[in-house]
Amino acid sequence: MSHTPHELHEEFPAEADRIHEMKVSNAHFARLAEEYHAINRDVHRAETGIEPVDSLAETEMRKKRAHLKDEIARMLAGA
Repeated sequence: MSHTPHELHEEFPAEADRIHEMKVSNAHFARLAEEYHAINRDVHRAETGIEPVDSLAETEMRKKRAHLKDEIARMLAGA
């Protein structure tokens, strides 16, 4: 199995413990983290040709991933 880049623990390495704590204690954060994980996996599969999609769909997936990452970052900063 190949390594999927852009996982949350890589994007926020100093926040690994807080990410885990918030996944357990905050349902909204847990849902965002799961959505991020799912879209990140989809982007990786598209980028590597495992599940090719057209360029517009791939761009939209990347935008969604960025939006989720921004929202997660805001929640981490406010925690």
